[in-house]
Amino acid sequence: MLRFAPIVLSWMVITANASPVSDLASAARAQIGVTILYDSSYQRIAYPGGDVPLDRGVCTDVVIRAYRTIGIDLQKLVHEDMRQAWNAYPHPAKWGLKSTDTNIDHRRVPNLATFFRRHGTSIGVTGRPADFRPGDIVTWQIQPSLPHIGIVSDQVSAAGTPLVIHNIGYGATLDDILFAFPITGHYRYPSASTGTPR
Repeated sequence: MLRFAPIVLSWMVITANASPVSDLASAARAQIGVTILYDSSYQRIAYPGGDVPLDRGVCTDVVIRAYRTIGIDLQKLVHEDMRQAWNAYPHPAKWGLKSTDTNIDHRRVPNLATFFRRHGTSIGVTGRPADFRPGDIVTWQIQPSLPHIGIVSDQVSAAGTPLVIHNIGYGATLDDILFAFPITGHYRYPSASTGTPR
């Protein structure tokens, strides 16, 4: 299990300048101390609006819960988009999928990345901290078979790097990991042109 020291001391971070606090970043930050476990087990959940217990989850659950807090149900949106554009989404053999599954589809990083590419704004991947705004979605490839996803916060490190809210193995935390792994995607959703879906 990969571990990072959670950033909890106020003197270790400063508030990002020239960028209002994103509702999405605030919704993600509210999960810190609430979601305290990493649990990747398959669970049957309600649809729409389904969720696993709030004290646990995976990296995608941080994103799903933050969006749901601001009125966007990614479970429903991803499911509907997959039904309409099945071949646009990845289907690794290890998943064993022949149709959509509302219990898990939205909880997989490749599916969320595909949805954000299709319906949000894809931002060119750079190593410049200034290119990342609060509420941006970032995906990484931690290991060849381990993708990851998180939300850019409204705080930065002492070096000026935006901190990320994510769950990498021990619950929702705020960490300086933006450039720790190869970035595979950088998204803003909803985009200015599409407005906010419901």
